[in-house]
Amino acid sequence: MAPRQLSRVLLVWVGRRAPEPIETLTEDYARRVARFLHLSEIRVPPAEGRAGDPRRALAREGATILKHLEPSDTLVALDERGRERTTTELACWLEERSPAGRMAFVIGSDLGLDGELKAAAQERLALSRLTLPHHLARLLLLEQLYRASDLLAGGQYHRGCLG
Repeated sequence: MAPRQLSRVLLVWVGRRAPEPIETLTEDYARRVARFLHLSEIRVPPAEGRAGDPRRALAREGATILKHLEPSDTLVALDERGRERTTTELACWLEERSPAGRMAFVIGSDLGLDGELKAAAQERLALSRLTLPHHLARLLLLEQLYRASDLLAGGQYHRGCLG
């Protein structure tokens, strides 16, 4: 693939700050991603009343997420029931969409993502069929964005075609 600069990426995630070792790794991958694209992150605190009415809390989290999105964003909801992609497929998908403007990836809380938000997404992406804690999903997404970006830039980080 020819070297290419990707467009802007927004990562919105619901939750609390991760334990320090995970935050350190996450920040490292965010710095790596920033070499290739403009990355913004927004943390949304979990909604109040989760134990009493989880559906209402989920709707509140979804409404808060939507406040951070632009109408022209390509909305990508992370969902274990979404489409799984290889790193190469993710790189190609990112390259195809980069001229369209900002890509907004959203990671839900332990309650998941609001159904209306998932329905509004242009893409539902699964990092795994397993349910992942949002801290780990955030780390894995940033690592895969780095791999895909490096691949598009002609780098050697992705070695999937060796052997």
